[in-house]
Amino acid sequence: MNRVRSFLAEYHPIVHSLMIGTVFVRAASSMSMPFLAIYLATNTGMNEVMIGLTIGASSLAGAFGGFVGGTLSDLFGRRRVMLGALYVWAIVFFGFAVGESPLLFLLLSVLGGLCRSFYEPVSQALMADVTESQKRLRVFSLRYMCINIGVAVGPLLGAYLALRGDSLPFLVTAVVYLLYVVSLQGMLSHFGIKQIEGQKKEPVSFRSTWQVVTHDVALRFFLIGGILVSVGYSQMTITLSQYVASTFVDGVKLFAVLMSVNAIAVVVMQYPLARWAEKRTPLYSIVVGCCFYALGQVGFAFSFNWSLFITSMIVFTIGEILTFPASNLFIDRLAPAEMRGAYFGTQSFTSLGQFIGPTFGGFLLAGYGGPIMFVTMAGITLLSILFYWGGQRQYAMRLAGTEQKNDLLRA
Repeated sequence: MNRVRSFLAEYHPIVHSLMIGTVFVRAASSMSMPFLAIYLATNTGMNEVMIGLTIGASSLAGAFGGFVGGTLSDLFGRRRVMLGALYVWAIVFFGFAVGESPLLFLLLSVLGGLCRSFYEPVSQALMADVTESQKRLRVFSLRYMCINIGVAVGPLLGAYLALRGDSLPFLVTAVVYLLYVVSLQGMLSHFGIKQIEGQKKEPVSFRSTWQVVTHDVALRFFLIGGILVSVGYSQMTITLSQYVASTFVDGVKLFAVLMSVNAIAVVVMQYPLARWAEKRTPLYSIVVGCCFYALGQVGFAFSFNWSLFITSMIVFTIGEILTFPASNLFIDRLAPAEMRGAYFGTQSFTSLGQFIGPTFGGFLLAGYGGPIMFVTMAGITLLSILFYWGGQRQYAMRLAGTEQKNDLLRA
């Protein structure tokens, strides 16, 4: 009981609220979105190309929407942007449940991608706003664990609900989002987030934020590194499934087991690895994580039975656990306090790798086979280390320049 009290007292109540909300939001979206392609194929006259375009439009909108949402949160407050995104998101899922027009589904998909890209970086920025700097890595790690708990539970609930009606998962998701946004609105008002936001002294504009972000060389290096990692990471759900399904007996079952192993490993290992990472720099954690990513991909390339694939997935997952929270902390340190939302929003650009990765991976898989494809992806993942190192070097030079300037002003 004392441990629970200590844990609750360690972080701002809004952080706990966002953590719990993350579980429910991810579980709700995971119970509906994985079944969207099946739902559209069954209930509309859309062909495979239109369905792919409709679902892909969500990711494309999200890739460019994060910066916009983050900047709006810097301009008008985290509270307004988060709540607005969640209310619209609830409407989007309700629209999926009752809609019939292919054009409407396309519009809803774009809106859903924008809502996600608005909500997630802004919620991360708010967590950083109300958390002491030395505790932020642990908060980001706990948030990532909550995401995976939701993703692990959601599809099972979605499959159960889908048996009772094609549209039921989308209706339930809409209700969950609506209940969450109402409760979150009450929490934000109760704990004075308006006052916290009112303490910001330096006004920002969309134009000035864009100029700062685009001229931040350290951020540019970081984003390129993130895109390369995303290219490699995207193989876990796309080309890996195709490879094991076409190469091994019961390959579909094997892939389902690997996805469960990934989710369980994140939940089990997240906290101890986060404690380990707290004693290292973000760059060190990212470098070690990328090495584990590469080892896991090489393991996939040369696995010939279930045990080796499961072991490779655990190794791959360690890389995932180390890189994602450390990347958030890296962004947090790069960002000026008054532009934290915009900087977190730029992370959405790294999802471009999830467009490039499946296409390039599919080309390699079809033309050269799984082992060559996975080894190539391991090389791309390791290449990202150079860009992360370049970003850290630029950040260190910036800090040194700032300190030198302060010394001159004090002289």
